Amino acid sequence: MAKENSSFDIIAEANLQEVDNAVNQTKKELSQRFDFKGSKASIEYNRNEKKITLIGDDNFKLRALKDIFATRLAKRGVSIKLLIFKEPQKVFDGCIQQIVDLVSGIPHEKAKEITKIIKKLGLKVQVQIEGEKIRVFSPKKDNLQLVIAHLRKIDFPIALTFCNYR
Repeated sequence: MAKENSSFDIIAEANLQEVDNAVNQTKKELSQRFDFKGSKASIEYNRNEKKITLIGDDNFKLRALKDIFATRLAKRGVSIKLLIFKEPQKVFDGCIQQIVDLVSGIPHEKAKEITKIIKKLGLKVQVQIEGEKIRVFSPKKDNLQLVIAHLRKIDFPIALTFCNYR
């Protein structure tokens, strides 16, 4: 009887509930901070479109709002690498708006790069790109753990999450 292969998936996605919680904590802090009293600064989260809108009275307030939000995300275990900050734009009453997109999936070029890194390890593992995720198979779980450990050491431009370990 053939031995069953073990596997795991590599993905790049934020936990949307944790992002939602971080946005709510940021809103609460905005309402309580003295330097934001009377300010038009705000943060909105569109979960369906995976977009966050930051609005600040000026560049200083926008930067402070981004710092507050980044701190809240970090405390909730969400990597800042999962955010794509667009260029700030002037909007109503001289305020500045910045759109932030949440990364969803590994781009194909990055998936190929990760696949090459895994193959260079020389372990007996198979790597398969499946849409926006990567699946790694091996008859030995030790090999899979070595792959995960190696990938965690590398500083990628996107945050990688390892899931569905079987």
